[in-house]
Amino acid sequence: MISNPNVKETVRQIFTEYLTSRGHRKTPERYAILDTIYSLDGHFDIETLYTIMADEEKFRVSRATLYNTIILLIDARLVIKHQFGNSSQYEKCYNRETHHHLICTQCGSVIEFHNVDLQNMIESSKPNRFNISHYSLYVYGLCSKCDRLSKRQMKENKNKKI
Repeated sequence: MISNPNVKETVRQIFTEYLTSRGHRKTPERYAILDTIYSLDGHFDIETLYTIMADEEKFRVSRATLYNTIILLIDARLVIKHQFGNSSQYEKCYNRETHHHLICTQCGSVIEFHNVDLQNMIESSKPNRFNISHYSLYVYGLCSKCDRLSKRQMKENKNKKI
């Protein structure tokens, strides 16, 4: 797990301002969830977050509290939700570099990649009457492991027919 104290303090302040402006309670559970998320690197789902909070952080929260807090964090623009196939995944988004996602349609693995040319093209496209705040790009296909397995299976099936 990666942690940056300055970022954590800033997101905590943003979250406090968000909760105050919306009349939400500032509970220790909500701040523990925020802190745990900003200690993680990469994508996570609710089950993974639940396990990490219980096992590593020694802080038990209900799944309902996790789901409700995630919604608040999304609204506060501190977490982003991704839909990778059938799976909802989340990631911290404050002070994060723009990146894109490669999603394997066979095993479900998600690989982040950066492409400056692609990023510049999207950010400079300036769609008519639309102000881009952020974006996500998903590219679907087979990861190298699944691609090799698929080719090996096709070859074996072809040899069986002969």
